[in-house]
Amino acid sequence: MERLNNNSKPVWDIGVRLFHWSLVIVFIIAYLSGDDDSDIHVYAGYIVLGLVIFRIIWGFIGTQHARFKDFIYSPSEIIGHAKGLFTGKVKSYRGHNPLGGLMVLALLFTLILTVISGLKVYGEEGYGPLAQSTSSYFISSANASSPDEDNERHHENGDKEEWWEEIHEFFSNLMLFLIVFHIAGVIISSKIENKNLVKAMITGYKETPVQHK
Repeated sequence: MERLNNNSKPVWDIGVRLFHWSLVIVFIIAYLSGDDDSDIHVYAGYIVLGLVIFRIIWGFIGTQHARFKDFIYSPSEIIGHAKGLFTGKVKSYRGHNPLGGLMVLALLFTLILTVISGLKVYGEEGYGPLAQSTSSYFISSANASSPDEDNERHHENGDKEEWWEEIHEFFSNLMLFLIVFHIAGVIISSKIENKNLVKAMITGYKETPVQHK
């Protein structure tokens, strides 16, 4: 383990910290309201989408350690860091370590798929930006030659909605699994590196390694 000096320097800017803790709160609300027939889940989903868009933009124009290029590592470095966790000897990083950076990307990617699948479900119900347009609905109705065809179309739409609901639920549960894995990683890394990573994400300050990326 690298020796740390006694100085704490700013690492996480206000944008990263607000995104992180806002996402924690909103995702909990979205997940717990997922089985409710209310607008709370939908509104929470839109907020998550806005947060993800912000984080992606901030990953290119934000401060040093907020940028993607700062925490995208080679496969060999990721594997090496993972092995170091088992031996208790890991290299210290000013920003995200290789596994932490990989987790950020995995969480963002899963969030995107969760939101898109949720919008598809909402769209199949006739709402949101992915809903079928009213004009298309009237055209479809005008072209229907019999009530049986209308019933068949309604049944197909119901099957499609159910399919997207299953996909949305899968990615929501995958997101929950990644969050649990992320928390475990933070606890382990904090212990091995002798740093309070949770506190660092609150204050923005982190102990500075003598040698860092």
